[in-house]
Amino acid sequence: MNFLAHVLLAGARPSDQIGGLLGDFVKGPLPCGLPPELARGVALHRFVDRSTDRHPLFIRSCQRISPERRRFAGIIIDMVYDHFLATHWLCYCDIPLARYSQDFYRLLTEYWSFFPEGAFNMLAAMQRQDWLCGYADLAMIGRSLDHISRVRLKRANSLVGAIVELEAHYAGLEQDFRGFMPDMLRACREWQENETLAGAMRSRK
Repeated sequence: MNFLAHVLLAGARPSDQIGGLLGDFVKGPLPCGLPPELARGVALHRFVDRSTDRHPLFIRSCQRISPERRRFAGIIIDMVYDHFLATHWLCYCDIPLARYSQDFYRLLTEYWSFFPEGAFNMLAAMQRQDWLCGYADLAMIGRSLDHISRVRLKRANSLVGAIVELEAHYAGLEQDFRGFMPDMLRACREWQENETLAGAMRSRK
């Protein structure tokens, strides 16, 4: 759900950025038929997901969600963290979000063939509606959560109307995010450095 965070945390390497998005659609053991550089990007995506779920500030954010919607807290917090990333973008990236987003959409078209057919409609909508910039609009986050509730969850659920959770806890969630994001940026850079070193060692054998 947190597409913007995954792309930014992937750093400047194009294949890692694409893997940051592709990771939501590729399941099972890697490389899953992918080129090595894209498999690495998907591995980074999975590292981000694991690290996020274990991070104390992410856990605290999830605990702010009411018991009524607590089972969907991970989805809710993923999306509101993308909102805070968009609103505080220049704290984490020197390239303005509008330009960064358009650059990524152009990159995405170069790797289109690596995505499963079922992802094409979503990817087209992402580009057409400019989701990455749109995360700055809290109302869009609310509409997206309602859409997930109606379309992607098969049973009746309490996710619809989750915007009230974000409005009620906005300041606390923002504080959690501002502590969380530097930790994740640092962890991802360390992961990439270690993977690069491991790859160099393997190539020497």
